[in-house]
Amino acid sequence: MTASARPMEKRIQVAGIILIIGLIIEALCLLWARPISFVIFVAVGGLFLFAGVVVFLFSLASAPHVSD
Repeated sequence: MTASARPMEKRIQVAGIILIIGLIIEALCLLWARPISFVIFVAVGGLFLFAGVVVFLFSLASAPHVSD
């Protein structure tokens, strides 16, 4: 494993944690039967999911090119 792979792995782990938090928020909102739960489901859960995807894609796009 190269030294440049470590920061990318760390960013992918952060993206995964953000996605899991978003999924947990959305799952909890599905159990809560109030009108505000839909707003939280879309706004907060969707924001976490979007942020996780953006961090993941950014970590892939900013990975240094390793030539053999």
